[in-house]
Amino acid sequence: MRLKITTVGNSVGVILPKELLARLRVDKGDTLFVTELTDGIKLAPYDPVFEQQMGVAEGIMREDRDVLRKLAQ
Repeated sequence: MRLKITTVGNSVGVILPKELLARLRVDKGDTLFVTELTDGIKLAPYDPVFEQQMGVAEGIMREDRDVLRKLAQ
């Protein structure tokens, strides 16, 4: 897919076609996160840093499941 850089007010931007918005499952007003890769950039509707932090938290919750259950009581 080719996107053209265009003027948006006093700035420049890229218009994302409806098909791409549908594939990303985002709509007007949503946030996209940009990750720099060695061969370009990646746009994603989720924050990769937050995803990594949640993975660590899930591991801790799995390991300490019994302790957390007792604390919740």
